[in-house]
Formats: sequence, C-alpha cells, structure tokens
Amino acid sequence: MIPPAPGAHVHLIGICGTGMAALAGLLQEAGFRVTGSDAGAYPPMAPLLAEMGIPVLEGYNASHLDPPPALVVIGNALSRGNEEVETVLNNKLAYASMPETLREMFLRERETIVVAGTHGKTTVTSILSWIFHSAGESAGASPGFLIGGLPLNFTRGFSRGSGPHFILEGDEYDTAFFDKGPKFLHYRPDAVLLTSVEFDHADIYRDLEAVQTAFGRLLNLVPQKGLIVARAESETVAECLASAHCPVETYGFKAGEWQASEIRFQEETTEFAVRYRGKPLGRLSTKLCGEINVLNLLAAAAMAWRYDISWEKISAAVETFRGVRRRMELLGEENGVAVIDDFAHHPTAIRETLRAARGRYPGRRLWALVEPRSNTLRRNVFEQQLAEALAGADRVVLAEVYRKEKLPEQERLEPERIAEALRRRKIQASAGGSPGEIAESILPELQPGDVVLVMSNGAFGDIHRKLLQGLAMKTLAT
Repeated sequence: MIPPAPGAHVHLIGICGTGMAALAGLLQEAGFRVTGSDAGAYPPMAPLLAEMGIPVLEGYNASHLDPPPALVVIGNALSRGNEEVETVLNNKLAYASMPETLREMFLRERETIVVAGTHGKTTVTSILSWIFHSAGESAGASPGFLIGGLPLNFTRGFSRGSGPHFILEGDEYDTAFFDKGPKFLHYRPDAVLLTSVEFDHADIYRDLEAVQTAFGRLLNLVPQKGLIVARAESETVAECLASAHCPVETYGFKAGEWQASEIRFQEETTEFAVRYRGKPLGRLSTKLCGEINVLNLLAAAAMAWRYDISWEKISAAVETFRGVRRRMELLGEENGVAVIDDFAHHPTAIRETLRAARGRYPGRRLWALVEPRSNTLRRNVFEQQLAEALAGADRVVLAEVYRKEKLPEQERLEPERIAEALRRRKIQASAGGSPGEIAESILPELQPGDVVLVMSNGAFGDIHRKLLQGLAMKTLAT
C-alpha cells in the first residue's frame, strides 16, 4: 500500500474492534481525518471513539464511502457480501488490512518489539510499555505502543509515542478475508517476546502443529542483529525457536538465562528475586498475583534490560504497574463477597486465573462463573481440559454456549458434560441458564468471604453488575 498524506480521509470498516479502534486513534494522532462504521457501537471501544471525536456510522452502507476516502481499512471480522466491502472492490478504492496499515504508517521507521504467545501477551505488552514509558519520560521519549486491552496505567491502549521504539501485541489470528495469514507476520519485528504456544483458535488452526508453524514464521522474521526472549520449560516454545536466526534468551523458574525464585505471595503484593545467568539482579514487587504474572513480569524485565533500561527503573515501573482491565480485575466487594472480572478464554488461562485467585484469597470459597464464548471455549475439543482447569474452584456455574446455533452440534461444547465431570470430582457444578438466571440462582447461596470469578471474553450479560447490585440489596436487607 501507498500511505496517504496526513490530513487525508481514512475510513475503517469494523471500527469498534479493539485493534481497529486503536488504529483509528493512532491515525487521528497522526493528523488524518478518521471515520468508521460497524454493526453496532459497542463497548469498550465505542465510548473511547466517542471521547476522541471519531464518528462511528451505524451499519454498513455504500453511502459511508461517498465521497471516496483516500484509504479504507477493512477489519478481519468483515467478509465478502458486506455492502461496504463490495463498494470498495467494485470501485477499486484503495484498501488495506489493519496490520498492513499499522506497518506502513507507524512501524516502518521504528524499532519494533512484538509480544506474542497464546497466553499473557496483553499483560506483558502493557508491562513492557509501562517500563519503557517510565524509563523514557524524564528524557521526553516515550514509546509508541498498541495493546489489545486497556492497561490501567494509561488512559488508552495505544500511543504514537515520541521515542524510537514501538511495542505491540502480536496477534496470531488471521488478518482479513483477503489475507488469511496471522496478523503478527506484518509487523517486521526487531525483537520478539514469546510467552507460550498452545493449541488455540480452533476455528482457523487445525491443530497444534499449525499454531507452531505460525509462531515459527514470526521468529524467522527477526533479523540477525535482533533478539528473541522466550519462555523456558516449554517444549512447544523450544520447537518454535528452531526457526530463530538471532540471539535467544529464555526465562523461567528453574531454567533459562532469566530465573524467578524466592516468590512470596502476600495479601496485596507479590515479591520475587531475579537472576540473570546466575547473577542476582534484585527483587521485584508487584500488585499482580499468581505464578503466571511472575513469569509475565520476568519476561518484560528481561526484554527491557536487554534494551539497556536500568534495573532501578525496571523495578520502579513494575512496582507502580496497576494491571490491565479485565485481567483479575476486582470490580467490587459487597456483603463480604468479592466479584472479579477476567478475560479467560482458554482452559489454560482459566486454570492459571483460578490458581492466582487461590494465592490472593487463601481460605476463601472460590466460585467460577464461565461463559463459553471464545471460538476456543465454544468447541468440544477442549472439554476435558476445561473440566480439569475448573477443578481448581469450589463452585462452578457454566452458562449456555454463546451463539451455539452458529456451531455444528458435533463440534459444540456441552456445558452439562463439564458440570457432570466436575460433580464426579465432588465439586458442586451446574450448567445452563441466562446471565440473569444465573445471578438470581446463586445470590441466595453467596456468603461473606466468597470470591466470585466471572470469566468470559465478552460482556456475559453484565452479570457482574447484577451480582453486585443483588449483594448490595442483601446488605440493606440485613
């Protein structure tokens, strides 16, 4: 693509997606006139677009492209048959995907650090961006960044920045209807941080081998003078590293150049020691909980250190990092019951979230409310793994599979089978019902001291608010 000149009109089809809305903000920061369209102006990105003054046109209509924009960016949720897509093709308008636009207009002149992996990439990208931002703030050189979530240390999940580095979350999902390769292959990385590799996105990848091939191709793009920081103690990651042609450093608990040890989980903080090639660097203290976040922080610290950020600045940034919205986010506590929101979308993520909650809330009864909504959780290929992951809770409630009519019955996850498997393990579990029905059914059973983990990659019918309101009414009644 040939980038349009600043001031030109750029239109984004499917603008309310997380990545598309972030790109819209970057384009506006760069001086372009930005508009977008979507089937509905939905949160969390629609309010942000409104705050930025970027018009979101309702639905998809050919009139939205009249007069023709200088560039149309087509989101990966769109396909042939969409009225605006057909207008673009029929009239030979200039178009590109979100990753292609990002590369050509924001990454070409920057040192690009891509954070990739099945798990943890949003959190790690947020931590790394905060470390670079904190370290460069005194010199007036903040990094550019694009994060697939809303980090609590920033007002937005993106920034053009003023420094030489651009840090972004590398998504392995496909790019667009006209480009079925992973998004992250467009980003021309100078460095890659790889957190994990597991079978995921069963709607587009046939098996684990196909997923590994995609990550291997990403690592193969890093130049010889670049750097890869990757998870140790992972056979799947090690197999992907065979594609590397640059220096590689690994991190873990008992293996790797970078190691975390002497971990202390406390009520409000987690502390651990860090060694690099056997040499102690110091301790890190964080508000985040769980072993998975120890690894996330270690990975970010390793990459930042290799970019010559001092240990003192890394430590200070980690200590002030507040987390990411919808990652173990405490939404409120009413009547002694804590309600936590988490984006968990894969059995491994659910298992680690429950383990982290156990560490943060020892001795308290742990509820897991799960909406099978992601393209991974909606499929029965993960049923056994999901049952094993949920065995870490005391009480489990599974909602109906989201839009189950869109999946063939032979591929669809069956929540009742999960619940039955858990009951055989002597764990109280139930399945079915709408979010409102679930909230109504469990409210009488909630007791002071309980912790309710609500896990979904969507809104889950606003069940969080329903629970907190119901608990507040219980408090008033007593």
